[in-house]
Amino acid sequence: MQTRFTTGRMLLMALTLAMGAAAPLAAATQDDAKVKKGQEVYAAQKCQMCHSIAGKGGKQNPLDGVGAKLSADDIRKWITHPAEAAATAKSTKKPPMPNKYGKLPAEDIDALVAYMQSLK
Repeated sequence: MQTRFTTGRMLLMALTLAMGAAAPLAAATQDDAKVKKGQEVYAAQKCQMCHSIAGKGGKQNPLDGVGAKLSADDIRKWITHPAEAAATAKSTKKPPMPNKYGKLPAEDIDALVAYMQSLK
């Protein structure tokens, strides 16, 4: 049995394939933008005073690989409710993480979480 493709059908198939390939690219671009925003929030909040990434910052609390170790929800909890997260993790690090970051705008918290998740 022979199938005939009209120009219209071929165009529709090509557009469908192109749109399917473009969706992951758009998501990746959004993710990249959120990670970049998270890096900016990290710097603006002076997180490097206590934490280090790639050897830069406070050596006592490195964040390298945190994205592979903790879920996005766990990271969010460390940012928004650090005392609860520390109790759950049985962390005794001193000084404890301040509770002030939970008051950041939701967009900034989401960006910080995305940035931390990218550290694998």
